[in-house]
Amino acid sequence: MLVIIGNKYYFNEYDINLLKEKFEEIIFLPYYENDAQEAVYRLDTLYQEGKVKLVVLNIDGKTNIYLQKFLSSKAIKYINVDKFLEKYLFKCLITKEIKESCKRLEKLKTYNKWQFLLKKVIDLISVVLLAIITAPIALYSLYKIKKESPGSIIFKQTRVGLNNKEFTCYKFRSMHENSYHDPYTKQNDNRVFKWGNFMRKTRVDELPQMWNIIKGDMHLIGPRAEWNILVKKYQKSIPCYSKRHLVRPGITGWAQVNYPYGVNENDAYIKLMYDLYYIKNWSLWLEIKTILLTIGVILSKKGL
Repeated sequence: MLVIIGNKYYFNEYDINLLKEKFEEIIFLPYYENDAQEAVYRLDTLYQEGKVKLVVLNIDGKTNIYLQKFLSSKAIKYINVDKFLEKYLFKCLITKEIKESCKRLEKLKTYNKWQFLLKKVIDLISVVLLAIITAPIALYSLYKIKKESPGSIIFKQTRVGLNNKEFTCYKFRSMHENSYHDPYTKQNDNRVFKWGNFMRKTRVDELPQMWNIIKGDMHLIGPRAEWNILVKKYQKSIPCYSKRHLVRPGITGWAQVNYPYGVNENDAYIKLMYDLYYIKNWSLWLEIKTILLTIGVILSKKGL
């Protein structure tokens, strides 16, 4: 049994479903800093029943001394929520408290020379292989776009990349030209034509971004290249949002393969936590794992 005490971080339905794959049961206990006795009493009852496997201290500020003594005396395994999120949900904790969140990420750095070289090699090999493998579907897409939605083949948009520098991002156009403005794509969005919907689900619309990789604007793997208008909005409302621009964006990334397609600001906030985990814990294995998960998502046509 997993016992989560407090409500510093809100565990959404997506988090809970993932945790249920690792823990048979999840119990949430309320916590009050000045009165932890109720939480300790309920925790002790569960402990006596032999059900407690791990306790998560999802608590703002310092843990009540009464609770600390209880956990130590019973030798119960416990972990702070920030470390728990990284270990079990593979994301970094970002709270609405700006100072606390950003202080936790002060040591976040971009890739060192060796890591950057590895990523460039992966980028080069990937672009060559993708160009060869996807040439038929790319050519067919040219035909389908023209047939279903006359207009330009390539959609261009200003996105934000490394160090907040703006660049032009290229995609196959998947929406009808001159559609009404909405920064988020909804399910069954009538702006998206039939082949455009297929391209979005299979990520075929992202293929022109190979040119962005060649130009040095992007990597194969990295945080999503976000529209500059949304970035300005998110930087004002989401703590530490600019930290994701410590690295170049990617065609696919850790956030894209671990969380559904974003449709609002809350999704952007959640995805930021995955992006920061990727930057903080970058390794060759994490890069390969992201590529493999991307292939799985594409084959399942879930979209990213």
